[in-house]
Amino acid sequence: MPVKKLTEFLDQQGVKYVNIGHSPAYTAQEIAASAHVPGKELAKTVVVKLDGAMALAVLPANYGVDFAALAKAAGASKGQLASEEEFSDKFSECEPGAMPPFGNLYGMETYADKRLREDREIVFNAGSHKELLKLAYADFERLVKPKTAEFAVRR
Repeated sequence: MPVKKLTEFLDQQGVKYVNIGHSPAYTAQEIAASAHVPGKELAKTVVVKLDGAMALAVLPANYGVDFAALAKAAGASKGQLASEEEFSDKFSECEPGAMPPFGNLYGMETYADKRLREDREIVFNAGSHKELLKLAYADFERLVKPKTAEFAVRR
């Protein structure tokens, strides 16, 4: 079942979404293949530190984070990957690595790569390695109010 906090929030906001179940998968590429979702439509969530403050970076699954570009977009001097130990308590109801891209629900700033706007819908982890949610990108942007920038690089 998707993270209750997330689905309750979406329901309260009247947002239409689709729950997509799939066989257990852990990497973005495995998830996209298992759920039959194009990699560019699968939005992966990466927990980062910007000048030491935790934030979420949301980008297409077939890209990686350019930490220098993200730091620049955030007005920070340093950007880096956060360790699981540093953020696991914020996402206690989620399986490790399956956090949804809704930083607003976890008290974290959210940065979305501009490439996500290229698709009408995005698909993302819903708190487990067996479920995804799909919703309109416009709804995601309206609810999360992410700072949009170009920080994703092809792997």
